[in-house]
Amino acid sequence: MQITDVRIRKLMSGGRLRAVVSVTIDDMLAVHDIKVVQGEERLFVAMPSRKDENGVFRDIVHPISPESRKIFEEKILEVYEQQTALLAAEAESALLKAESLSESSSEE
Repeated sequence: MQITDVRIRKLMSGGRLRAVVSVTIDDMLAVHDIKVVQGEERLFVAMPSRKDENGVFRDIVHPISPESRKIFEEKILEVYEQQTALLAAEAESALLKAESLSESSSEE
């Protein structure tokens, strides 16, 4: 099994839910609505689930072994960290540019 694509569908900053992700496996199977959640001690990945008739949430899709769960989690969190770092760098760059423009216009 090879994870061939990870796409961050939505990023959130408030609350524990940080992102909603889609993963493609072997360029053949897509799994949507995987969540990146901020836990008590670390970020973790929550697989897609639905509430059953008793109000209990059950995974619709999930890794079978601890090794496969680790592969999913590591790859998803790697892409999530890259995306958030890129967005932070872009925001910082935009802020520096705005400050530079502000200083330039006040000198005139």
